[in-house]
Amino acid sequence: MKLRMSQNSLFAVLLRSPWWISAAIAAALVVASLALLSEQLRAVGALSCLPFVVIAAMAARRQWHLPSAARVTETQLAVATMAWPAFASLLEQSFRRDGYSVEPGSTAAFDFTLERKGRRMLVCARRWKSARTGLEALRPLQAARDASDTPDALYIGLGELTDTARPFAAEHRIAIWHAAELAHALRGLPVGKSGTVRSRT
Repeated sequence: MKLRMSQNSLFAVLLRSPWWISAAIAAALVVASLALLSEQLRAVGALSCLPFVVIAAMAARRQWHLPSAARVTETQLAVATMAWPAFASLLEQSFRRDGYSVEPGSTAAFDFTLERKGRRMLVCARRWKSARTGLEALRPLQAARDASDTPDALYIGLGELTDTARPFAAEHRIAIWHAAELAHALRGLPVGKSGTVRSRT
């Protein structure tokens, strides 16, 4: 059986937090060990920082290519004013750049069928401007996924998931893209009147 880390565990929370928080905890443990423990126990106490050093390294690696808060806001404001054809064209460019073949959706439940290395994904993005995403958007996507026996599904929307949609997405492993994920996916592509979204700000 494959073990999964609890989303509410300390290490899971630290992985989602800025990397320097784990680094600061590790440094604090070393300082406390040197200051409070006897000479014989200092080395053992200092070694207690190692898990936090590992977490800091993992978080830093994950966060290195993430967009800045300013770029996320810039992207969100830009795509919120776009019409569907322009937004769909940007998404298609992004998917193709990342190595996917892209086909238009065959039903109203999804807008694209992606395939890369033999693995398929259904993408629903047409409601990206909605303030909230509920089950009425996710259920048709999941039904289409089941009907086509497609391994993966992705929903793209700027609004937050409702309290019922959030566990549904988690249970069915539907990936969710909000503004931050969009900012990363659309990096370098022309977005809105400002031209291109810079690679990093």
